[in-house]
Amino acid sequence: MTIFDQCYYAIFSFYKERFKQKANSIALIYVSLLQISLIFLLGVFFAGFFQQMHMVTMSSAKAWALFILLGLFIHFKNWMQYTGKRRMVIKAKMNKRSNSPYNVWILWVLPVAVLGLAYVVFQAI
Repeated sequence: MTIFDQCYYAIFSFYKERFKQKANSIALIYVSLLQISLIFLLGVFFAGFFQQMHMVTMSSAKAWALFILLGLFIHFKNWMQYTGKRRMVIKAKMNKRSNSPYNVWILWVLPVAVLGLAYVVFQAI
């Protein structure tokens, strides 16, 4: 079970009590947002690295198009993964443990912090 699975279940179980029907969608959007923000941070880092190395890899428009396609792919992959059997397997594994090891509010700050870090790196380019 990956860290994203654990984060998904922590968000899912927190919102399951309040929003019974929307808990899966909220957790799915959270995991997708977290993964996309991490990909954005990596992309900005490598763009700055390649610029410092004076390497010409691809244009800015192509990089943004690749990022959008990758974001759509990540969201579709998560949608396929967390709406089927995998969610039941995660639930069964997490029910063996008593409680989630993550605080939900800190989990929501994590994508914002990653996007803030990406912004700082982006300004350095």
